[in-house]
Amino acid sequence: MRKKHKPDNACPCGSGMDYADCCGRYIDGEQSAPTALALMKSRYTAYARGAQAYLLATWHAGTRPQDLDLAAAPRPVWLGLEIIAAPPAAGDGASVEFVARYKLCGRAHRLHETSRFVFEQGRWFYLDGDVHPARKPAA
Repeated sequence: MRKKHKPDNACPCGSGMDYADCCGRYIDGEQSAPTALALMKSRYTAYARGAQAYLLATWHAGTRPQDLDLAAAPRPVWLGLEIIAAPPAAGDGASVEFVARYKLCGRAHRLHETSRFVFEQGRWFYLDGDVHPARKPAA
C-alpha cells in the first residue's frame, strides 16, 4: 500500500511516491541508491530540487566537475522523467537511457541521454553520459 501524499511532496522522479519514501532517502543520506537506476532517478530529483551537494557526492571522482551552480539564472524547471532502458548491471557498470523534460526561459526542452554508472566502494556513481541528438519533426 502506497502512502498518501500531498501533491507538493510527490517525488519528482515520477514514481507516484512521497519524496521521503522515494528519492529523498538517498538524497537526504539515509541510504545509498541500491541500483544505477535508483541513482539515476535520485539524481534527476536532485536537479529538480536543487540538491547540489548530492549531485557532486554521487558523481564519480574521475569525471566530477569542481562545482555546480544550480542557482544560476536562468534555472530550468524540470517537468518529468521517462526511463527508456535500464538493462541489468554488467559487473561493476550499468547504463540508463532516459528522457528528461524541462522548461528554460518559457521554452520546452528534452534531454535524451544514456548515462553510465560505476559501482565502487559499495556505492553507485554517475560516470558520464552520451546525449542523443534531438529528433527533427517529420516534414
